Amino acid sequence: MKFCVIGPTYPYRGGIAHYTTLLVQHLRKEHEVLFISFKRQYPDWLFPGKSDKDPSKRPLTTEAEYLLDPINPLTWWDTIKRIQAWQPEIVIIPWWHWYFVPAWTVLSQQIKRLSSNPRLIFICHNMAPHEQGFMSKTALPLATKFAIGKGDGFIIHSQPDGRLLHQYLPEANYVVTPIPTYADLGIVDTSKIVLPVTLPDDRPLLLFCGIVRPYKGLDVLLDALAICVKERPLHLLVAGDFWKNSEPEYRQQIKELDITEHVTILNEYLPDELLAACIDRSDVVVLPYRSATQSAIIQTAFGRGKPVITTNVGGLGEVVENGRTGLVVTSEDPQGLANAVDRYFSEGLAPVFIENIMEKNGRFSWKNLQTLILKLGSQ
Repeated sequence: MKFCVIGPTYPYRGGIAHYTTLLVQHLRKEHEVLFISFKRQYPDWLFPGKSDKDPSKRPLTTEAEYLLDPINPLTWWDTIKRIQAWQPEIVIIPWWHWYFVPAWTVLSQQIKRLSSNPRLIFICHNMAPHEQGFMSKTALPLATKFAIGKGDGFIIHSQPDGRLLHQYLPEANYVVTPIPTYADLGIVDTSKIVLPVTLPDDRPLLLFCGIVRPYKGLDVLLDALAICVKERPLHLLVAGDFWKNSEPEYRQQIKELDITEHVTILNEYLPDELLAACIDRSDVVVLPYRSATQSAIIQTAFGRGKPVITTNVGGLGEVVENGRTGLVVTSEDPQGLANAVDRYFSEGLAPVFIENIMEKNGRFSWKNLQTLILKLGSQ
Protein backbone atom coordinates (compact mmCIF):
# COMPACT_ATOMS: atom_id res chain seq x y z
CA MET A 1 0.00 0.00 0.00
CA LYS A 2 1.16 3.56 -0.69
CA PHE A 3 1.18 6.02 2.21
CA CYS A 4 2.00 9.67 2.53
CA VAL A 5 2.89 10.88 6.03
CA ILE A 6 3.19 14.60 6.78
CA GLY A 7 4.85 15.77 9.99
CA PRO A 8 8.01 16.69 11.87
CA THR A 9 11.17 14.62 11.95
CA TYR A 10 14.85 15.25 12.59
CA PRO A 11 16.34 17.91 12.80
CA TYR A 12 13.19 18.92 14.72
CA ARG A 13 13.00 17.78 18.30
CA GLY A 14 10.36 16.42 20.62
CA GLY A 15 7.91 13.60 21.11
CA ILE A 16 5.81 14.26 18.00
CA ALA A 17 8.89 14.31 15.77
CA HIS A 18 9.93 10.98 17.29
CA TYR A 19 6.40 9.66 16.84
CA THR A 20 6.12 10.44 13.12
CA THR A 21 9.65 9.16 12.49
CA LEU A 22 9.00 5.85 14.25
CA LEU A 23 5.65 5.51 12.50
CA VAL A 24 7.27 5.94 9.09
CA GLN A 25 10.07 3.51 9.96
CA HIS A 26 7.55 0.82 10.90
CA LEU A 27 5.24 1.47 7.95
CA ARG A 28 8.19 1.16 5.56
CA LYS A 29 8.77 -2.42 6.68
CA GLU A 30 5.69 -3.44 4.66
CA HIS A 31 4.57 -0.45 2.59
CA GLU A 32 5.75 2.37 0.33
CA VAL A 33 5.86 5.66 2.23
CA LEU A 34 6.41 9.23 1.12
CA PHE A 35 7.41 11.25 4.20
CA ILE A 36 6.99 15.02 3.88
CA SER A 37 8.44 17.20 6.63
CA PHE A 38 9.04 20.88 7.31
CA LYS A 39 11.41 23.37 5.77
CA ARG A 40 10.54 25.37 8.87
CA GLN A 41 8.29 24.15 11.66
CA TYR A 42 7.75 27.25 13.83
CA PRO A 43 8.87 30.87 13.56
CA ASP A 44 11.10 31.95 16.44
CA TRP A 45 8.41 34.11 18.04
CA LEU A 46 6.09 31.12 18.47
CA PHE A 47 8.62 28.86 20.13
CA PRO A 48 9.57 30.18 23.58
CA GLY A 49 12.11 27.41 24.17
CA LYS A 50 15.79 27.67 23.32
CA SER A 51 15.45 25.90 19.96
CA ASP A 52 13.15 23.51 18.13
CA LYS A 53 16.16 21.57 16.78
CA ASP A 54 17.33 18.20 18.14
CA PRO A 55 20.94 18.18 19.43
CA SER A 56 21.13 14.38 19.79
CA LYS A 57 24.47 12.81 18.86
CA ARG A 58 22.67 9.75 17.50
CA PRO A 59 19.34 11.21 16.37
CA LEU A 60 16.37 9.17 15.29
CA THR A 61 16.19 9.66 11.52
CA THR A 62 14.50 8.35 8.41
CA GLU A 63 14.38 9.54 4.80
CA ALA A 64 12.10 12.54 4.31
CA GLU A 65 11.44 15.35 1.84
CA TYR A 66 11.52 18.80 3.46
CA LEU A 67 8.89 20.71 1.51
CA LEU A 68 6.46 22.36 3.90
CA ASP A 69 6.45 25.69 5.74
CA PRO A 70 3.16 26.13 7.65
CA ILE A 71 3.19 29.92 7.15
CA ASN A 72 4.28 29.96 3.50
CA PRO A 73 1.33 29.11 1.22
CA LEU A 74 3.61 28.57 -1.77
CA THR A 75 5.04 25.50 -0.03
CA TRP A 76 1.55 24.14 0.58
CA TRP A 77 1.01 23.90 -3.17
CA ASP A 78 4.44 22.34 -3.68
CA THR A 79 3.41 19.74 -1.11
CA ILE A 80 0.10 19.06 -2.86
CA LYS A 81 1.87 18.63 -6.21
CA ARG A 82 4.28 16.12 -4.66
CA ILE A 83 1.45 14.16 -3.06
CA GLN A 84 -0.47 14.17 -6.34
CA ALA A 85 2.55 12.74 -8.14
CA TRP A 86 2.91 10.04 -5.46
CA GLN A 87 -0.75 8.94 -5.71
CA PRO A 88 -1.08 7.59 -2.16
CA GLU A 89 -3.92 5.42 -0.92
CA ILE A 90 -3.71 6.78 2.64
CA VAL A 91 -2.47 10.18 3.86
CA ILE A 92 -1.60 10.61 7.54
CA ILE A 93 -1.32 14.04 9.18
CA PRO A 94 -0.67 14.81 12.89
CA TRP A 95 -2.78 17.40 14.71
CA TRP A 96 -1.55 19.07 17.88
CA HIS A 97 -1.70 22.88 17.66
CA TRP A 98 -4.00 25.39 16.02
CA TYR A 99 -1.00 27.21 14.57
CA PHE A 100 -1.35 24.65 11.76
CA VAL A 101 -5.00 25.51 10.99
CA PRO A 102 -4.44 27.48 7.74
CA ALA A 103 -1.99 24.99 6.24
CA TRP A 104 -3.91 21.89 7.33
CA THR A 105 -7.20 23.37 6.06
CA VAL A 106 -5.82 23.88 2.57
CA LEU A 107 -3.89 20.63 2.50
CA SER A 108 -6.83 18.50 3.65
CA GLN A 109 -9.21 20.10 1.15
CA GLN A 110 -6.82 19.54 -1.74
CA ILE A 111 -5.88 16.02 -0.67
CA LYS A 112 -9.53 15.00 -0.81
CA ARG A 113 -9.64 16.24 -4.43
CA LEU A 114 -6.73 14.12 -5.63
CA SER A 115 -7.39 11.64 -8.41
CA SER A 116 -6.13 8.74 -6.28
CA ASN A 117 -8.98 9.49 -3.79
CA PRO A 118 -6.84 8.77 -0.71
CA ARG A 119 -8.23 8.16 2.75
CA LEU A 120 -7.20 10.98 5.10
CA ILE A 121 -6.24 9.96 8.65
CA PHE A 122 -5.46 12.48 11.38
CA ILE A 123 -3.42 11.42 14.40
CA CYS A 124 -4.60 13.77 17.16
CA HIS A 125 -1.94 14.31 19.80
CA ASN A 126 -3.71 17.22 21.49
CA MET A 127 -7.29 18.20 20.77
CA ALA A 128 -6.84 21.40 22.80
CA PRO A 129 -3.81 23.45 23.91
CA HIS A 130 -2.31 22.62 27.28
CA GLU A 131 -2.55 26.25 28.37
CA GLN A 132 -5.74 27.82 27.04
CA GLY A 133 -6.60 31.48 26.78
CA PHE A 134 -9.93 33.07 25.93
CA MET A 135 -9.36 32.93 22.17
CA SER A 136 -8.36 29.28 22.15
CA LYS A 137 -11.46 28.29 24.15
CA THR A 138 -13.86 30.24 21.94
CA ALA A 139 -12.28 29.81 18.52
CA LEU A 140 -10.84 26.30 18.86
CA PRO A 141 -13.99 24.32 17.90
CA LEU A 142 -14.37 26.24 14.63
CA ALA A 143 -10.65 26.16 13.90
CA THR A 144 -10.58 22.40 14.49
CA LYS A 145 -13.46 21.85 12.06
CA PHE A 146 -11.60 23.76 9.36
CA ALA A 147 -8.26 22.05 9.98
CA ILE A 148 -9.25 18.38 10.36
CA GLY A 149 -12.93 18.23 9.42
CA LYS A 150 -12.14 16.51 6.10
CA GLY A 151 -10.61 13.53 7.87
CA ASP A 152 -11.98 10.07 7.10
CA GLY A 153 -10.64 8.66 10.37
CA PHE A 154 -8.89 9.74 13.52
CA ILE A 155 -6.37 8.15 15.87
CA ILE A 156 -6.87 9.47 19.43
CA HIS A 157 -4.61 8.71 22.39
CA SER A 158 -7.00 9.27 25.31
CA GLN A 159 -10.70 8.86 26.02
CA PRO A 160 -11.12 12.56 27.05
CA ASP A 161 -9.68 13.66 23.71
CA GLY A 162 -12.08 11.31 21.94
CA ARG A 163 -15.01 12.98 23.68
CA LEU A 164 -13.62 16.40 22.78
CA LEU A 165 -13.25 15.39 19.14
CA HIS A 166 -16.91 14.36 19.07
CA GLN A 167 -17.88 17.75 20.48
CA TYR A 168 -16.15 19.40 17.54
CA LEU A 169 -16.96 16.75 14.90
CA PRO A 170 -19.98 14.66 16.00
CA GLU A 171 -19.73 12.31 13.02
CA ALA A 172 -15.99 11.65 13.38
CA ASN A 173 -14.89 8.03 13.02
CA TYR A 174 -12.14 7.51 15.59
CA VAL A 175 -10.32 4.88 17.61
CA VAL A 176 -8.57 5.36 20.94
CA THR A 177 -5.20 3.69 21.44
CA PRO A 178 -2.16 4.38 23.65
CA ILE A 179 0.93 6.02 22.22
CA PRO A 180 3.24 3.22 21.03
CA THR A 181 6.51 2.54 22.78
CA TYR A 182 9.51 4.80 22.31
CA ALA A 183 11.89 1.92 23.04
CA ASP A 184 13.13 2.16 19.44
CA LEU A 185 15.06 5.39 19.99
CA GLY A 186 18.14 3.25 19.50
CA ILE A 187 19.87 4.02 22.81
CA VAL A 188 20.64 0.63 24.33
CA ASP A 189 23.57 1.02 26.75
CA THR A 190 23.78 4.23 28.76
CA SER A 191 26.38 3.05 31.25
CA LYS A 192 29.15 5.09 29.61
CA ILE A 193 27.09 8.28 29.21
CA VAL A 194 28.25 10.89 31.72
CA LEU A 195 25.50 13.19 32.95
CA PRO A 196 26.37 16.91 32.90
CA VAL A 197 25.38 17.18 36.57
CA THR A 198 26.62 15.43 39.72
CA LEU A 199 24.00 13.41 41.58
CA PRO A 200 24.21 11.80 45.02
CA ASP A 201 24.48 8.02 44.98
CA ASP A 202 23.43 7.43 48.58
CA ARG A 203 19.68 7.98 48.14
CA PRO A 204 16.90 7.09 45.67
CA LEU A 205 16.52 9.35 42.62
CA LEU A 206 13.22 10.73 41.33
CA LEU A 207 13.17 12.03 37.75
CA PHE A 208 11.00 14.81 36.35
CA CYS A 209 11.90 15.28 32.68
CA GLY A 210 10.75 17.06 29.56
CA ILE A 211 10.03 20.71 28.82
CA VAL A 212 9.02 22.37 32.09
CA ARG A 213 5.63 24.00 31.57
CA PRO A 214 2.98 25.01 34.14
CA TYR A 215 0.57 22.22 33.23
CA LYS A 216 3.18 19.59 34.09
CA GLY A 217 2.98 20.36 37.81
CA LEU A 218 6.62 20.61 38.85
CA ASP A 219 5.57 22.99 41.64
CA VAL A 220 3.28 20.25 43.01
CA LEU A 221 6.15 17.75 42.94
CA LEU A 222 8.41 20.17 44.82
CA ASP A 223 5.76 20.57 47.52
CA ALA A 224 5.47 16.78 47.71
CA LEU A 225 9.23 16.36 47.89
CA ALA A 226 9.36 18.69 50.90
CA ILE A 227 6.97 16.29 52.64
CA CYS A 228 8.84 13.16 51.53
CA VAL A 229 12.31 14.16 52.70
CA LYS A 230 11.06 14.50 56.26
CA GLU A 231 10.65 10.70 56.27
CA ARG A 232 13.40 9.40 53.97
CA PRO A 233 16.42 10.74 52.04
CA LEU A 234 15.49 11.35 48.39
CA HIS A 235 16.83 13.36 45.49
CA LEU A 236 14.99 14.88 42.54
CA LEU A 237 16.51 15.50 39.12
CA VAL A 238 14.59 18.07 37.08
CA ALA A 239 15.86 17.61 33.53
CA GLY A 240 14.53 19.66 30.62
CA ASP A 241 14.48 23.21 29.35
CA PHE A 242 12.23 25.67 31.13
CA TRP A 243 9.35 27.20 29.16
CA LYS A 244 9.57 31.00 28.90
CA ASN A 245 12.65 31.21 31.15
CA SER A 246 10.69 30.13 34.24
CA GLU A 247 13.58 28.51 36.10
CA PRO A 248 14.00 31.35 38.68
CA GLU A 249 10.47 30.95 40.05
CA TYR A 250 11.03 27.23 40.67
CA ARG A 251 14.39 27.90 42.30
CA GLN A 252 12.66 30.38 44.59
CA GLN A 253 10.11 27.72 45.55
CA ILE A 254 12.91 25.24 46.23
CA LYS A 255 14.62 27.79 48.48
CA GLU A 256 11.42 28.59 50.38
CA LEU A 257 10.75 24.87 50.92
CA ASP A 258 14.32 24.39 52.17
CA ILE A 259 14.96 21.44 49.82
CA THR A 260 17.90 22.86 47.86
CA GLU A 261 20.15 19.92 48.81
CA HIS A 262 17.51 17.50 47.52
CA VAL A 263 17.06 18.95 44.01
CA THR A 264 19.31 19.14 40.95
CA ILE A 265 18.20 21.14 37.91
CA LEU A 266 19.48 20.41 34.41
CA ASN A 267 18.01 23.24 32.34
CA GLU A 268 18.52 22.03 28.80
CA TYR A 269 16.72 20.01 26.16
CA LEU A 270 17.55 16.35 26.61
CA PRO A 271 18.96 14.74 23.46
CA ASP A 272 17.94 11.12 23.03
CA GLU A 273 21.02 9.63 24.64
CA LEU A 274 20.83 11.95 27.66
CA LEU A 275 17.11 11.33 28.15
CA ALA A 276 17.76 7.58 28.13
CA ALA A 277 20.63 7.98 30.59
CA CYS A 278 18.54 10.06 32.99
CA ILE A 279 15.74 7.50 32.92
CA ASP A 280 18.14 4.61 33.47
CA ARG A 281 19.87 6.45 36.33
CA SER A 282 16.57 7.15 38.14
CA ASP A 283 14.59 4.87 40.44
CA VAL A 284 11.22 6.14 39.24
CA VAL A 285 9.90 8.76 36.81
CA VAL A 286 7.40 11.19 38.35
CA LEU A 287 4.95 13.12 36.14
CA PRO A 288 2.55 15.16 38.34
CA TYR A 289 0.61 16.72 35.44
CA ARG A 290 -2.34 19.05 35.98
CA SER A 291 -3.67 18.23 32.52
CA ALA A 292 -2.63 16.00 29.65
CA THR A 293 -3.79 13.95 26.73
CA GLN A 294 -0.93 11.43 26.83
CA SER A 295 2.82 11.44 27.39
CA ALA A 296 5.76 10.35 25.27
CA ILE A 297 7.87 10.43 28.44
CA ILE A 298 5.79 7.57 29.88
CA GLN A 299 6.32 5.47 26.77
CA THR A 300 10.03 6.25 26.78
CA ALA A 301 10.23 5.23 30.45
CA PHE A 302 8.20 2.06 29.88
CA GLY A 303 10.32 1.26 26.83
CA ARG A 304 13.31 1.23 29.17
CA GLY A 305 11.49 -0.77 31.86
CA LYS A 306 11.15 2.14 34.30
CA PRO A 307 8.05 2.57 36.52
CA VAL A 308 6.12 5.85 36.56
CA ILE A 309 4.21 7.76 39.23
CA THR A 310 1.71 10.09 37.59
CA THR A 311 -1.71 11.72 37.92
CA ASN A 312 -5.11 10.61 36.71
CA VAL A 313 -5.53 13.24 33.99
CA GLY A 314 -6.14 12.79 30.28
CA GLY A 315 -4.98 9.39 29.13
CA LEU A 316 -2.18 8.97 31.69
CA GLY A 317 -4.27 6.74 33.95
CA GLU A 318 -5.20 4.64 30.90
CA VAL A 319 -1.53 3.89 30.18
CA VAL A 320 -0.07 3.57 33.69
CA GLU A 321 -1.91 0.74 35.47
CA ASN A 322 -2.21 1.81 39.08
CA GLY A 323 -0.56 -0.74 41.35
CA ARG A 324 0.82 -2.79 38.45
CA THR A 325 3.12 -0.68 36.24
CA GLY A 326 3.18 2.44 38.40
CA LEU A 327 1.09 4.55 40.73
CA VAL A 328 -1.66 7.00 39.73
CA VAL A 329 -2.76 9.77 42.07
CA THR A 330 -5.09 12.75 42.03
CA SER A 331 -3.65 15.85 40.37
CA GLU A 332 -2.62 18.95 42.34
CA ASP A 333 -2.42 16.97 45.59
CA PRO A 334 1.11 17.23 47.09
CA GLN A 335 0.22 15.02 50.08
CA GLY A 336 -1.27 12.32 47.87
CA LEU A 337 1.79 12.44 45.61
CA ALA A 338 4.10 12.27 48.62
CA ASN A 339 2.17 9.23 49.92
CA ALA A 340 2.61 7.50 46.54
CA VAL A 341 6.35 8.14 46.50
CA ASP A 342 6.65 6.83 50.06
CA ARG A 343 4.61 3.74 49.19
CA TYR A 344 6.75 3.04 46.12
CA PHE A 345 9.91 2.83 48.20
CA SER A 346 8.59 1.51 51.51
CA GLU A 347 6.80 -1.42 49.81
CA GLY A 348 9.66 -2.09 47.38
CA LEU A 349 7.34 -1.95 44.36
CA ALA A 350 10.00 -1.47 41.67
CA PRO A 351 10.74 -5.15 40.83
CA VAL A 352 7.12 -6.22 40.35
CA PHE A 353 6.30 -3.03 38.42
CA ILE A 354 9.26 -3.58 36.10
CA GLU A 355 8.20 -7.17 35.46
CA ASN A 356 4.65 -6.05 34.66
CA ILE A 357 5.88 -3.28 32.36
CA MET A 358 7.91 -5.71 30.27
CA GLU A 359 4.91 -8.06 30.02
CA LYS A 360 2.55 -5.24 29.01
CA ASN A 361 4.74 -3.49 26.44
CA GLY A 362 3.14 -5.50 23.64
CA ARG A 363 -0.04 -3.41 23.85
CA PHE A 364 2.11 -0.40 22.97
CA SER A 365 3.45 -1.84 19.72
CA TRP A 366 3.71 0.12 16.46
CA LYS A 367 2.23 -2.92 14.72
CA ASN A 368 -0.98 -2.37 16.66
CA LEU A 369 -1.10 1.29 15.57
CA GLN A 370 -0.45 0.29 11.96
CA THR A 371 -3.33 -2.19 12.09
CA LEU A 372 -5.70 0.51 13.33
CA ILE A 373 -4.58 2.91 10.59
CA LEU A 374 -5.20 0.27 7.93
CA LYS A 375 -8.61 -0.47 9.41
CA LEU A 376 -9.59 3.22 9.35
CA GLY A 377 -8.19 3.53 5.85
CA SER A 378 -10.43 0.75 4.58
CA GLN A 379 -13.69 2.07 6.07
